[in-house]
Amino acid sequence: MIRAALFACAMLVPLVARASMHEIAYDITSFDALDGWAEDDHQAALDVFLNTCPDMNDPDWLSLCALAQQKPDARQFFELFFRPVLISDGKPALFTGYFEPELNGSLHPSDRFRYPLYREPEASKEINPWLTRREIETGPYMQDRGLEIAWVDDPVELFFLQIQGSGRIRLPNGRMIRVGYGGANGHSYRSIGAELVRRGVYSRHQVSAEVIKNWVRRNPEEGRELLFHNPSYVFFRRIDSVPAELGPLGAMNRSVTTGRTVAVDPAFVPLGAPVWIEKKGAEAMHRLMIAQDTGSAIKGAQRADIFIGTGDEAGREAGQLKDPGRMLVLMPIQRAYALAPDALP
Repeated sequence: MIRAALFACAMLVPLVARASMHEIAYDITSFDALDGWAEDDHQAALDVFLNTCPDMNDPDWLSLCALAQQKPDARQFFELFFRPVLISDGKPALFTGYFEPELNGSLHPSDRFRYPLYREPEASKEINPWLTRREIETGPYMQDRGLEIAWVDDPVELFFLQIQGSGRIRLPNGRMIRVGYGGANGHSYRSIGAELVRRGVYSRHQVSAEVIKNWVRRNPEEGRELLFHNPSYVFFRRIDSVPAELGPLGAMNRSVTTGRTVAVDPAFVPLGAPVWIEKKGAEAMHRLMIAQDTGSAIKGAQRADIFIGTGDEAGREAGQLKDPGRMLVLMPIQRAYALAPDALP
């Protein structure tokens, strides 16, 4: 998913109801009605809230951020100054997961490291849409331009790095460099998983990132053509300001936190807001998280993407996560009752 691309506009998008598409409902509930609220680590959530709340624009959020910086009791802080609001748009809730890939690479090309990560060329910034994925990877346009950031050893992992939008490259000497979203060619994203389903290769419930990767590797020629089915192409930039031990940058240009950051649709959920997650499924999750990221596929009031972490194990876990449940946004009290005036006590 491409999250950093949306940072500039996401911070400016107000909380709006897409009335032309769906009827939006706002329901205020009590903290006692949140399943598992009392057992959560509220201080962990408050620490993550403090990472990004200074970047929120509205006075009510900034006032609460200033209070949070006084190190109050975390649970009391949330219960005193917020109200949980269930925002629904007629669509069922869906929770998925995302992660930060870690690839093997080099700052110099070799027989092993043959697949480049590129910075965005000026032509792509000026022409929208620009060249397709096929044209970029098979044509002469990117050669001898000095746009390579690094070279990696696996084109399939590179494709999925573009989907995630950020990652780490492990160099031969063990050093890590981090890369983040640096632009795109302007073509719409097309799902290769959906294409495999359309072709009858897999049924919908069988498709995951690992399944797709394995199929492409077993079928190298057909697999390369399958990757070309997605004309969207992502360029990168080096992010040397973020230490390797911290998470990648999210849509608020701050590091995201494993298990406490969630990507949301900022048309419904303000970036930086606390959200209460009640995710069902084999690994149920009841947890207070912070909406610090966005994603091109994260659309809707009850759509959320949970940051699982970095590396292969996190990737496998994220790829298996697709569960129902519900999500409530913790709104400042006045803002909550402005959204749902009928709920005034």
